[in-house]
Amino acid sequence: MPPTAKPAAPFRHRAARVLNGPARSPLRHPVFPDMRRLSPVAQKPISTGQDVVDYLVAQHDTIRQLFTETLDAADAETKREKFTRLRAMLAVHETAEEMMVHPRVRRKIEGAGEVVDARLAEEHDSKVALSELEKLDIDTAEFSKGLIHLQAAVLEHAEKEEAEEFPLLTEHLDTEELQRLAVAVQVAERIAPTHPHPGVESATANFALGPFASLIDRARDALRGAA
Repeated sequence: MPPTAKPAAPFRHRAARVLNGPARSPLRHPVFPDMRRLSPVAQKPISTGQDVVDYLVAQHDTIRQLFTETLDAADAETKREKFTRLRAMLAVHETAEEMMVHPRVRRKIEGAGEVVDARLAEEHDSKVALSELEKLDIDTAEFSKGLIHLQAAVLEHAEKEEAEEFPLLTEHLDTEELQRLAVAVQVAERIAPTHPHPGVESATANFALGPFASLIDRARDALRGAA
């Protein structure tokens, strides 16, 4: 008499094994390097008790520091490493603001549309400038000049956000809403592209195209890291 076949595990149990282990970390790949080092935010767990304004202002400080470190780099290799981090940080940060922060300000606060439109225009211009910088040799005078101009534009943009837009969030959102928005921003950053994509500034465009652009960007980053 042939042995009785062992029944297959219920689908939910098989799915649980796939989702929960013992598989490798989803940020690792047998060919690609550790993806965590290529992402400016993936190394940190999502914080659930942080105010979104505090979170974004802290990222502005990090961006300021990365500009300084890139411009002050002692050699081309260090400069390239710092610029790679800066470029990814800028792309991820601005995308998350475009997906979560600017739409919330426009929707929640009457008359704030002009403030949001001005910030989106600035972000578009910065993406264009950053895209042009990516095409240049990093050890040329043209690159350094372009980076200085981008630094001035990005820092002015950050100051306007902190002076004109973020106070609207603090005034019109309660503590719980500010914390929930911070979580939403952090989630958006984990699916955001790591390279600039000018023309994709609206929340609708970012939700529609952002995840696909992100997959391409992060694969490109991984391949460069493995080279």
